[in-house]
Amino acid sequence: MRFPTYTLIAAMLFAATPALAGDYTLGKLDIDRPWTRATPPGAKAAGGFVTIANSSAEDDRLVSASAIFAGRVELHTMDMTDGVMKMRHLPDGIPVPAGETVSLAPGGLHVMFMELKEPISEATPVPVSLTFEKAGTIEIEMSVAKPGAPAPENHKHMHDEGKN
Repeated sequence: MRFPTYTLIAAMLFAATPALAGDYTLGKLDIDRPWTRATPPGAKAAGGFVTIANSSAEDDRLVSASAIFAGRVELHTMDMTDGVMKMRHLPDGIPVPAGETVSLAPGGLHVMFMELKEPISEATPVPVSLTFEKAGTIEIEMSVAKPGAPAPENHKHMHDEGKN
């Protein structure tokens, strides 16, 4: 009987295919809404954004990130200092306290992709690796929004259902 075989194959393919720029889980960490912005040709840098929820009783820390499309990747924050917005490298990483959610978003904490090897193209997800001090490493895909977008368009999350 072929129907169950095709059903099984389809189910296996679906299960083996990662969510396209969707939600991810690594131990007690939920990694939600990973995204970046498209860049023009010749751009040397881009920011990456994600929400990390830690349901563990233990603090963790995002210690590094990597991406094949960037020569260098760092963790950064932007702060207002004496009325001037300044970006700072966070060599010790980004704390993810137990029971809390940390948002990496434009104008604040973010992943900084530097020495871009090629432009980031709109609507073409990019692979990124995130490494946490305790939870380990996870490979994710970041969706790509329009240049300058405050957030990706039409990016809904299951917790947003029913909200306008």
